[in-house]
Amino acid sequence: MIQPEEPEISDNEQSLAQQVQKLHQLTVYGRWLFVGCLWLAIAPICLWNLRSEISLWQQYFTWVALRYGLLYHPLSAIGLAFCVGMTTSVLVWQSRNILLGLPQQEQQRLEKQVFQIRQQGPTHPLWKWVCH
Repeated sequence: MIQPEEPEISDNEQSLAQQVQKLHQLTVYGRWLFVGCLWLAIAPICLWNLRSEISLWQQYFTWVALRYGLLYHPLSAIGLAFCVGMTTSVLVWQSRNILLGLPQQEQQRLEKQVFQIRQQGPTHPLWKWVCH
């Protein structure tokens, strides 16, 4: 049986694909690092501000108590909502990329960024992680 010939991929195209993959991986790590920093910096402050309500919720939890606890501590509610929202958005973004692959627009953006990194050379902060 004759095997169909696969189109040859040049070393430059293969190198570009690997560099785009590395840049995408750095983007994923960066987003999760940002979310982790949010949970380490903002969430403890918000939870500390809600400590009296949390002790009340532990004794007798109702949705009304939760609602009023967050209503009377709006900065804490906004901080926790921001942490949860950013975590959810990164989860959805990464799940979409895993299940459906990178969208063409995102792929082109990453390729353009790799070309900029290559053009700037070793002085670019991401050079050693992407091109080296």
